[in-house]
Amino acid sequence: MKIDREHFRGCLIGGAASDARAYGTRSGGLNLISDNTQMASFTLDGLVWAADRAKRKGVYAYIPCLFYSYQKWHYTQTGNLADDAYSFILDGEILRWEELYARRGQGTTSLTALAGSINNRYGTMQNRINSSKGCGGVMRSAPIGMYFCRDAKAAFRIGCEAAALTHGHIDAMLPAGCFAFMISGILQGGGIRETALAALDEMKAWPGHERCLDMALKAMRLADSGAWAGSAMRELGEGLTGDELIALALYCALSFDGDMEALIDTVSGYDGNSYSLSTVCGSIVGAYMGCSGIPYKWIKDLELLELLVLGADKLLDAVG
Repeated sequence: MKIDREHFRGCLIGGAASDARAYGTRSGGLNLISDNTQMASFTLDGLVWAADRAKRKGVYAYIPCLFYSYQKWHYTQTGNLADDAYSFILDGEILRWEELYARRGQGTTSLTALAGSINNRYGTMQNRINSSKGCGGVMRSAPIGMYFCRDAKAAFRIGCEAAALTHGHIDAMLPAGCFAFMISGILQGGGIRETALAALDEMKAWPGHERCLDMALKAMRLADSGAWAGSAMRELGEGLTGDELIALALYCALSFDGDMEALIDTVSGYDGNSYSLSTVCGSIVGAYMGCSGIPYKWIKDLELLELLVLGADKLLDAVG
């Protein structure tokens, strides 16, 4: 079992440090994060909020809490509330971190979906908000796997439902569930390949899984064959859609041979959606290896490191 500070911090900081590595921007002596890590931070905020609410009221409301936390992110990026009735979100502690107000990526689909989610109505797997296959629901989902670290099936379901808040295509939802499942399985002590296979078995139970499953299996075959990274990654796509991103992440993580620096250097230099791919790979490997497996030079100047450490510890406290 890896349900401890070392591996919780490893998952969150591994994703953020790898994100910053791909983003490749320094300011004020810090390596800056992209919107991938911003949104993962708001995912964590929503889960801790849901856990605290359950202690007080005895009712879990994961998806509503995640929705309102994403509305906080929308506020940081636009300066506006999607609905005046959402003004209660402005009391959130996470909004005190000024760095989260910086615009660090496109996030167009998520911003548009959140802006249109008024009157407490938001996207669900049944009532889809759009037809987007984008990867925005995937790259923010590591904290879901961390929170549901003892129940990978629940991680898969909540991962899918959380992605549906902003992305309406099944090829955007299932990869988010797959990623959350893998984080949960790894924290339970599973290997990367073992948890990947279990996640794909879980995916088979969901209608519309065929394309995402085929892409993921292709990625695993390429990894097993030892295919050269450049050609294999191009064969799997740019990583702009959810199914492409999880396939690329599987290929890269399964090709990992114990050298996180070499892995992320390869991924961050990819001529595609390197920010999101680095974030997902860094989270997987960080959960597997723990914080001590992340190069210190990536951590020491990482933007929002304090928030990430506090967030990982809060999430661990929430799961007990």
